[in-house]
Amino acid sequence: MGSRVCSRTSCRARATTTLTYVYADQTAVIGPLSPEVDPASYDLCDQHSASTSAPRGWETIRMPDSDEPRQAPLDDLLALADAIREVGMRVDEPTPSPEFGRDVVVLAEKRHLKVIAER
Repeated sequence: MGSRVCSRTSCRARATTTLTYVYADQTAVIGPLSPEVDPASYDLCDQHSASTSAPRGWETIRMPDSDEPRQAPLDDLLALADAIREVGMRVDEPTPSPEFGRDVVVLAEKRHLKVIAER
């Protein structure tokens, strides 16, 4: 199996990213090249990946390459995902939070978001 090429018409450059449209959320997601060809997605070269934009009124999400160092979360969803991931890596016991009462513990915090649980 050879390397995949860009989906753009008349472009024969090597594909490096995959573009997927999430119609229900009006979002275009550009991320690392998917492991398999998906007929509902588009493989793009570096040039077309950088110049691609979503339709008017849509949001574009550019996922970092897994080899790139990750920057601080840019929105609440990523911050919450990071906080939940930290919960799975904890080795200490959470302590009760006076903010929520003694039967609730704060498992993780990111910016203004908190992951809480009942004891």
